[in-house]
Amino acid sequence: MPRIGSKRGQGELAILETIRNRAKSGSRGVVRLGIGDDCSIVKVRSGEELTVTTDLSIAGRHFRLDWHPPEAVGHRTLARGLSDLAAMGARPVAAFLSLGLPRELTQAEGRRRPWVERFFDGLFALADLHNAPLAGGDLAESPVALADIVLVGAVPRGKALLRSGARPGDLLYVTGRLGGAAAGLARLAGLSRLKSFHPGRIADKFMPSLAPHFYPQPRIAQGQWLRRSGVVTAALDISDGLSTDLAHLCEESGVGAEVNASLLPRHDGASLDQALHGGEDYELLFSARPTARLPRVLAGVSVTKIGQIVNLRRSHPAVTLIADEGRQNLVPRGWEHFG
Repeated sequence: MPRIGSKRGQGELAILETIRNRAKSGSRGVVRLGIGDDCSIVKVRSGEELTVTTDLSIAGRHFRLDWHPPEAVGHRTLARGLSDLAAMGARPVAAFLSLGLPRELTQAEGRRRPWVERFFDGLFALADLHNAPLAGGDLAESPVALADIVLVGAVPRGKALLRSGARPGDLLYVTGRLGGAAAGLARLAGLSRLKSFHPGRIADKFMPSLAPHFYPQPRIAQGQWLRRSGVVTAALDISDGLSTDLAHLCEESGVGAEVNASLLPRHDGASLDQALHGGEDYELLFSARPTARLPRVLAGVSVTKIGQIVNLRRSHPAVTLIADEGRQNLVPRGWEHFG
């Protein structure tokens, strides 16, 4: 494998050339012209529309250099954008990455490969899994590490899943299990207080509980199946927490919702609070017609009914949680920048 950095570090052009060589192997004929020219050229099929999303990851806000292995940072950077495509039922076409790094992250540490090289290990592994070639981007020296990912997807014209189609009587579903990312982050915070903790040498026994946070899996195949089914009325991904993202769906559709706490599929070790508000699970939340017959498992991932869409009424909460204690207002307490 080509080396990106050295003990002294390499210049921008050398790093870009290495990235370019790694990106070529994943182009799969979709990228007609990739890294190296002023613009990239990508191909889409006749009758398709483009879906474009962007996500910014900043050290100290979305990840910590002293907590997160670089492979996990690269994976999470791409997963954020892929999950947005999944929520609309789109297929990935190409990715673009603007990366800002302090110089020391391009340098090797003893026998350890440079941080930036391991970052791309994580990003390219997920890109290869979902046929999302890296087609371009930018690289700059920066006082703080940051990664801005742009994902381009394609969907049949007029068929994208939106947030705005839910109607009273529709049933609410989620893929997978909730709260794993939040529980993993809490576990990571506890481990970081140990003197022996090092993000590059986390013991295997801890990885199962940390994996949902380190390596969330975007539901690309599940999103495409749901789009093709024709029974989904509204959808989005759970990035900011179920309570917050469901509020977004209700607002865009002009409806209310009821969620049954006892039906929520939780990750092992995740609390109800983490399942409701944790975020970064990147599961799909969607509504479907009440007559729809949905499988319990989609491409190896469970599908669970958690509630229903109701009429939005004045003086009533937009989202109600039905729990053992009775009915209560489900206040959005997920992630919100500047909140």
